[in-house]
Amino acid sequence: MPIPENGAVLLDRRGVLKITGPDARDFLQGLVTNDMNKVHADRAIYAALLTPQGKFLFDFFIAEHDGALFMDCNGEQRHDLVKRLNMYKLRADVDVEDVTERIAVYGFIGSAADAVTPSGIADLGTAWALSDSVAFIDPRLKDMGVRALLSRSTGEEWIAQQGLDRLDQSAYLDLRMALGVPEGGTDIRADKAFLLESNFDELHGVDHQKGCYIGQETTSRTKRRGLIRKRLLPIEFDGEAPPPGTPIQAGKIELGTVFSGAGSRAIALIRLDRLDEIDVASVTAEGKHVRIIKPDWIFKPIS
Repeated sequence: MPIPENGAVLLDRRGVLKITGPDARDFLQGLVTNDMNKVHADRAIYAALLTPQGKFLFDFFIAEHDGALFMDCNGEQRHDLVKRLNMYKLRADVDVEDVTERIAVYGFIGSAADAVTPSGIADLGTAWALSDSVAFIDPRLKDMGVRALLSRSTGEEWIAQQGLDRLDQSAYLDLRMALGVPEGGTDIRADKAFLLESNFDELHGVDHQKGCYIGQETTSRTKRRGLIRKRLLPIEFDGEAPPPGTPIQAGKIELGTVFSGAGSRAIALIRLDRLDEIDVASVTAEGKHVRIIKPDWIFKPIS
């Protein structure tokens, strides 16, 4: 898919948590779906926190800077995430601080991502010091560009000094829709979605070798048995995408539900177990024809 635009985007719907203390890394290791041993000053990860039953609660990026761990998370859910982390602290020597008012999340997309990336760096999740904080190649998909945690007091000035174009947040949404990359809070439903139907395997958000974490048993069993009956997939319409919650039909068969969208594209939860039964030309939502897309980055077949 082509990159819609090039520039820097203030992702003002994101929040930032700072996690410190001698037990911080081990504390998160027992909670999140990815391996905290991968996180260093030069490496960031994408991960999630699940219910004990293996259902999705929150997704986030974790990066390290100056010895502290930072979570780039959904801003509207950050207070609930803080409560959940504090609930699990027990006697662990860990401090969880909401630093959203001081630190903002920026996305650099297209040629702007190349402009802020040091020469020779290309791997997913690779991190480096940027301005007074940290940046990293998106651990999910390289075409999603670079994410950076920058001071709200100096970030805009730094971007201007680099001569980078500033883009509206809609440019980032357009990119996400073009690539079909879902996000928690919009496409991945809290306390309802399961990890693998939300493409966490393909987006490098789960490590099946790391050992125990909350919800691991259900996730591992799903992977072993290959029981993925639904999957988040990008879809395309002839015209504007209908609003979130719109059902997708194939005749009388309910095939899925539309979630976030931009322009003619959206992300939807599609029932894979019904795809063999339908005529793809009959798939509609709100009377509009729906084209189901299999992105290159999804390795498993969709039927």
